[in-house]
Amino acid sequence: MMPNGWKITSLKEATVKIQDGNYGASYPKKEELLPSGIPFLTSKVLGGEGKINTSKYDYISLEKHAELKKAQITTDDILFTNRGANVGTVAMAGKDLADANIGPQLTLIRANEQVSDKKYLYLFMKSNYFLRQVHGQDSGSAMNFFGIKSTEKFKVILPSLPEQRKIAKILSTWDKAISTTERLIDNSKQQKKALMQQLLTGKKRLLDDSGKPFEGEWTHGYLGDLCVFKGGSAFKEVYQGNSTGEIPFIKVSDMNLPQNGKFICEANNWVTKDIAKEMKAKGFPKGAVVFAKVGAALLLNRRRILTRETIIDNNMMAATPLDSATTEFLYQIMLAIDFAKFVQDGAVPSVNQSDLSKFKLTYPKRIEQEKIASVLANADQEIELLEQQLADLKQEKKALMQQLLTGKRRVKI
Repeated sequence: MMPNGWKITSLKEATVKIQDGNYGASYPKKEELLPSGIPFLTSKVLGGEGKINTSKYDYISLEKHAELKKAQITTDDILFTNRGANVGTVAMAGKDLADANIGPQLTLIRANEQVSDKKYLYLFMKSNYFLRQVHGQDSGSAMNFFGIKSTEKFKVILPSLPEQRKIAKILSTWDKAISTTERLIDNSKQQKKALMQQLLTGKKRLLDDSGKPFEGEWTHGYLGDLCVFKGGSAFKEVYQGNSTGEIPFIKVSDMNLPQNGKFICEANNWVTKDIAKEMKAKGFPKGAVVFAKVGAALLLNRRRILTRETIIDNNMMAATPLDSATTEFLYQIMLAIDFAKFVQDGAVPSVNQSDLSKFKLTYPKRIEQEKIASVLANADQEIELLEQQLADLKQEKKALMQQLLTGKRRVKI
């Protein structure tokens, strides 16, 4: 039931302008795009969560901007992705977009501030109530398009302006906490990256158990001196979902399960030892480092450590440590290697055992490896804690939005 004084209205009634971006003969040609000038935004600028990526701006001249009059945007305009994979994604233009322009994949939405607070309207367009409308009408086709007329018909819930402003202020506080945590994560990742460059190359030596810096030359060798690489087994759908099995059978997608972070703890598919024998699939031991060996997932540079005997799909590879390396040190070394350098231009991304085994590096004795790995593992743990805090903040904000933007929970004016 709608609270007293609240109303459901159309997006058209809550705005002064709804306009999709420029297209047709006047659309900027490739040669008209400049390294700087007036920002010209397309859907590539908006990520899945609606963050504006300034590194993906295109730029046009002031003269071209003046020519493209219909979709000139300014600070605090709402940008709505009207087609494609991220349809329904919204973002709010910042101060750097006081003078800017947009392409046809984006729609400009400007609040009528006599009726709707611009920040409230932006937040409402990120709510489940609004997104259900978008996805309910989205056919899933790449050609699906929300034009001006269909965008105008979306329903919005509006309390009084003072209550809108109060709701926006409360939710903005959560946004600040989320932004602060995201910055902390970015800083921690950069610090860890710098630490890896120093510790994994021997430029910085740690202290041994006696409190003295480690001494002695590192061994010049190859990655194959530390581990054995081997690909996985062909996955057969007949084994999918066998939860009564004894051995996990993981695919690349299993690396992204919520229960799996640095360590592989869970799988979608399990097999019995008898079936594993029938498949001629040999499991990899606890402590092996697994990763994608082919496809786009390879370039994400994700690595995971097995916590038990596990069979892996043939799109994956495992690095099983030898006596010359500890699991944690090998994991950190594998993280430091950018697999993209092994991929040839135009080819499907892939790595092979030979290239990885021949990768040149220097490495210390196991006792120093343990110290290095411990320091880097602590840095990983700090990042993981911050990432969990971020996930909690986002979930709590989402729940609060659901209550505040529908009137289930009221604010004091």
